[in-house]
Amino acid sequence: MKRARLPGPARGLAIGLFGGSFNPAHEGHLLVAETALKRLKLDEVWWIVARGNPLKSDHGDYTDRLESACTMARGAGMKVSAIENDLGLTYSIDTVRAIRKAAPTTRFVWLMGADNLYGFHRWKAWEEIARLLPIAVIARPGVRISKASAFSRKFSAARLPEAEAPKLSQASAPAWIYIRTRENADSSTALRNRA
Repeated sequence: MKRARLPGPARGLAIGLFGGSFNPAHEGHLLVAETALKRLKLDEVWWIVARGNPLKSDHGDYTDRLESACTMARGAGMKVSAIENDLGLTYSIDTVRAIRKAAPTTRFVWLMGADNLYGFHRWKAWEEIARLLPIAVIARPGVRISKASAFSRKFSAARLPEAEAPKLSQASAPAWIYIRTRENADSSTALRNRA
């Protein structure tokens, strides 16, 4: 297996891993990343552009999606990574393992919009992801955490109060938190339909 090329120095940092198809990346994605950066007191957020999504039939052109993420992930603390494409990986669990192996002293947090929470149990080795990294779930329009998901039921005892967000990167997994924020209704599907 090829060695993981990280988007920058990581040793001793607190970094959010924000995976997605980004087909295309939009202001809603940026809001999730910026909210996590600020509320979790992260040093950086790495946008991991998915090589492909086994749960979706239309991924879009990888180069276009990568460029879209680079355009949207502006500002201090934002970096975009093509690690999945570079290593030929498809599943988030394999990406997490590769990144952790390449940066064992880094405090990683998995980031996801709340709209992804309800399908998380369909991901390959989703329970292992939850046991490897703390997870921050960021509010998205029309999605309420009160609707139970397989993840929130399975890991209900691992949920931390929102006030502990700045400490999440130091928590031992499994640990997760739900972060409320202003909501942006942009979605990749809507943007593709308008185009």
